[in-house]
Amino acid sequence: MVDRVLVAVSRYYKHIADELEAGALEVLEKAGAKITVMEVPGAFELPGLIAMAADSGRFDGAIALGCVIRGETTHYDYVCGESARGLMDLIVQRRQAIGFGILTVENEEQALARADRKRGNKGADAAEACLAMIKFRKELIR
Repeated sequence: MVDRVLVAVSRYYKHIADELEAGALEVLEKAGAKITVMEVPGAFELPGLIAMAADSGRFDGAIALGCVIRGETTHYDYVCGESARGLMDLIVQRRQAIGFGILTVENEEQALARADRKRGNKGADAAEACLAMIKFRKELIR
């Protein structure tokens, strides 16, 4: 059976998100997954979209992609912590298969190094994690 995967992308830093998405899509396409891409304004909204997708019953798993770059205020800490907590709640409490691909970095240079498909390729890593968790979920829960 083909895995149905939502790729949820925060486009706040579009050039970084585009590279993360490209890395994730390469892995998913190679695996033969049925892919749906949806966009949200920022990383904070990713858990909400993925929760709605889980409620729809249309997906076997999801990948959260985005980037949060530290600024001069504490906003960074709240966005990073709450988006990670929201996704972890879905993983643990609702047994969702989610690949975590939200970069939390100090500057754009770090983000580009991690998003770049020739260097960090964290989009691919998140896709591989999602597919692995879908497999475990199918073996253990269904």
